[in-house]
Parts: sequence; structure tokens; C-alpha cells
Amino acid sequence: MPADGDKILKDNFAAWVLDLGLRVEELGERRAVLRLPWSDRLAREGGGLSGQAMMAAADTATVIAVSAARGEFVPMTTVQQSTSFQRPIVAKDVLVDARITKLGRTLAFADISLTGEGDAEAAAKATTVYAILG
Repeated sequence: MPADGDKILKDNFAAWVLDLGLRVEELGERRAVLRLPWSDRLAREGGGLSGQAMMAAADTATVIAVSAARGEFVPMTTVQQSTSFQRPIVAKDVLVDARITKLGRTLAFADISLTGEGDAEAAAKATTVYAILG
């Protein structure tokens, strides 16, 4: 099933998002877990992973989770995203866990945790709202 999520990534996302190297690790009925591999290219001054990369990963994970919940990819767009950064991630992959909290006909809501691999607590938390267009 993660291969289905990887296919959604490959077929529907811009080249710069694909350049992040995201991979689908888990796919459930209302959940997707993506891996954002560590890259020095994504680090900011001081060595921590950039917030922009983490926000893009959270946004992308939401699309995969909504697609899993609906049973297929449909056109959708971000309406709102809010992210709180709690601690830096340095030199490790990030697990991006997106869970759909409400799936309506035209809107989907998700909570996303971004955790450094092997860490006990999330480094960042995000919420997203998506408009479902198809």
C-alpha cells in the first residue's frame, strides 16, 4: 500500500517537491506516514532542518492521507496550514505522520506530527485544511 502513496507523489507533485525525496512509509484508512530524508541541502544556518522543508512535507503528507481516506487521488488544494516548531531536527530523517480528523465532501482537516527518527517527541506540529475539488 505505501507504493500506492509513492505513485500519487510521483504522478501529482511538482518537481521541487519530489526533490525533497519523500517516501511513503505507512498508509492507512485515514493516515499517511512519510519519511523526509535528511539532506544538508535542506539545513539552515546552525544545522537544523529548515521549516520550509518540514512545512512542505506536512502539506504533502496531507494530500496522501486524504487520498487514502477517499480511496484515490482527487484534485485538492491547501486552504490553511499552521505549523508550530518546538525543537530542531539535526542530521536525521523526519517521520511525517498525517491523520485525517474530519473528511467532508468538500473539506478535509488533518493533524500532522513531524518527529526526528528515533526521537520520543515531535519536533513540529501542523494542522491543515484542504478543499477537495474533485
